[in-house]
Amino acid sequence: MRQEPGAHRVLTGDRPTGPLHLGHYFGTLQNRVRLQHLGVEMFVVVADYQVITDRDVADRLAEHTENLVLDYLATGLDPDRATIFAHSAVPALNQLLLPFLSLVSVSELNRNPTVKDEIAHSRQSAVSGLMFTYPVHQAADILFCKADVVPVGQDQLPHLEVARTVARRFNERYPHADGTPVFPRPEGLLSAAPLLLGTDGTKMSKSRGNAVALAADEDTTARLIRSARTDTERRIGYDPVARPEVSSLVLLAALCQDRRPEEVAEEIGDGGAAALKRTVTEAVNEHLRPIRARRAEFAADRGYVRQVLRDGAERANAVADATLDEVRAVMGSV
Repeated sequence: MRQEPGAHRVLTGDRPTGPLHLGHYFGTLQNRVRLQHLGVEMFVVVADYQVITDRDVADRLAEHTENLVLDYLATGLDPDRATIFAHSAVPALNQLLLPFLSLVSVSELNRNPTVKDEIAHSRQSAVSGLMFTYPVHQAADILFCKADVVPVGQDQLPHLEVARTVARRFNERYPHADGTPVFPRPEGLLSAAPLLLGTDGTKMSKSRGNAVALAADEDTTARLIRSARTDTERRIGYDPVARPEVSSLVLLAALCQDRRPEEVAEEIGDGGAAALKRTVTEAVNEHLRPIRARRAEFAADRGYVRQVLRDGAERANAVADATLDEVRAVMGSV
């Protein structure tokens, strides 16, 4: 990708269910900005339709959508170089779902470990059809623009494998007349920190209330980090297997300071959990200070945020319409 950035297209995005947090930032957002600077073509979807996969209603959807775009802009995504759009604003994208669903079996969907985990933590008493088919919706998100690279966290790799399966089976069943495939098989791109733990020691998540939001003020950040779980051992070390909570905090400080986690742990030494949390708080607030300042500037002009979404939808619709036309042609349904 460094050698030929223009030969690649990336699809990435998030559901607008609340503010993005440090797990998003180090898990995928930094990769997105890095790829954008390399010159890779970037599509960023605000997956508003997918909000209702694990909840009954899409609460405060417009507000969350705009706030998500603010987080994108603040962390460095440039709407002149990245197509930022809302899922619901691109009808042709969603029409790909029907032929894609015909390419996967119920048993394959039922085995997806990420869906199982999301169902376990959902707010619904029963599993909706939308939740069950969520990976195929994501396949449509990825393949409508023929993305060949998807920045993901470790936990999202099963979803990506469904997209790869859909692409392969569609190409086998409906190739072009000359035998060339319609879709690429997208590859996952993992960051240096694919999984950060939340303050309760489980995966950092918006829905679990255990995350430090990028937009949080410095006092809130300090309070949340003080509440983070550690252990009873006084000497701070970096051992993600034996001491996951402590190691996650050490890693967070190291990422913010662009240092090795072993070096951070050695520096804190016998200072214990209190010293560790002070170090993490200072590192996080220092790293996020310019990001939060940019976010405040963009937030003062909501009209600009909405224009970013309008421009992105126009570009995404042109791509989705062309892909749907191609799909109809090879399926013989024109």
